[in-house]
Amino acid sequence: MNGENTSPMLRGVAEAHEALREIMEQTPLTRNAFLSERYDAEIYLKREDLTPVRSYKIRGAFNFFRKAIRDSDSPSLRFVCASAGNHAQGFAFACSHFQKKGVIFMPVTTPQQKIMKTESFGGDFIEVRLIGDTFDACYAAAHDYAAENDAKMVPPFDHADVIEGQATVGLEILEELTDGPVDVMIVPVGGGGLSAGLVQVFAEQSPSTEFIFVEPEGAPSLKESLKAGERINLQMINNFVDGAAVGKIGALNFSHLKDQSADSVILANEDSLCETIIEMLNVEGTVLEPAGALSIEALRHIPQDEIKGKTFVCVNSGGNFDFERLPEVKERALKSAGLKKFFILRLPQRPGALRDFLDILGPHDDITRFEYLKKSARNFGSVLIGIESSSADEFLALLHRMDGLGFTYQDITHDENIANFIL
Repeated sequence: MNGENTSPMLRGVAEAHEALREIMEQTPLTRNAFLSERYDAEIYLKREDLTPVRSYKIRGAFNFFRKAIRDSDSPSLRFVCASAGNHAQGFAFACSHFQKKGVIFMPVTTPQQKIMKTESFGGDFIEVRLIGDTFDACYAAAHDYAAENDAKMVPPFDHADVIEGQATVGLEILEELTDGPVDVMIVPVGGGGLSAGLVQVFAEQSPSTEFIFVEPEGAPSLKESLKAGERINLQMINNFVDGAAVGKIGALNFSHLKDQSADSVILANEDSLCETIIEMLNVEGTVLEPAGALSIEALRHIPQDEIKGKTFVCVNSGGNFDFERLPEVKERALKSAGLKKFFILRLPQRPGALRDFLDILGPHDDITRFEYLKKSARNFGSVLIGIESSSADEFLALLHRMDGLGFTYQDITHDENIANFIL
């Protein structure tokens, strides 16, 4: 990496990579036998969930701090950021390592577990301030603090030094994978810092490598921006994949990604993603947060003949999974697999009506929720009912029996508007 033909960008990434050894070893790049066998390919996982803060965000934060301190003549340099997730933890770790004071603005709604974890990384060098109900409120407060206190604002993704730090992931992949070229890189996208760094490294070091990007279906900021040819500000996003749910991709990041095809961006359904999270936990014992599972989920969406025989690298971007979310993740996974459904059932107000319904359930149908909603007419009432079964085929048979006996019902399993209101 020291040749005369090496670009300034790559030299900067190499310098950041070497500096990172102060705080962490290279994260493993491991061949996953389970996925390799399933897809008849060589599937490698870049385990960014195994950094000291369990996400790649530590790289960009560390590099930003390192360069800001190097270029400053102020011994009292202070830092500030806005985040309720992995960026906050990377920031806190950097504050402690460099022994610099920092303030982290988080929404009031941030779970206590995330606050405590961030404080454990930063110790006495950080202060957490809870402001407002949204990230936008925190971001505004952080900017105000930076201006009023001459503090350095550390952005989560839209900065050259942050991108440079994230790009060290690519350098490690190319150093570690010595068996042959990387045919396809699968990269999760939120604000675009990681993907912007990787495309630059691979453009110089492995230009034949194809890139596939993956975003949550409910936050397709890169895909929509590529389709439009300019950055699009999404009016609404689904925050379930909190590590990648960004309404507008970073400006500098998009400048590095604007020549990519919109077709190279896969959108991962949030329920289907939960299947991947549960499968990796059960089969591999690997804990991944929703954003960290995006790259593995993307494999489901690629035609088998485009995977077979090739070498893929999937970046597992983070493993900060809040286990209080596990019941929701399991339920979403069951819904995605067709093993759980929710209905609004209209029952006549007469003795034995419920028994008539129960009699048509199959031996593998299990009622997991039953809630009387309201009378929809003098002689009828509405019931919310949740049912799990052993296979999707069992539901087809159940629906056939319900239709045959004239039951009136509405399947609300995938109706987000109704489900969010009553489930």
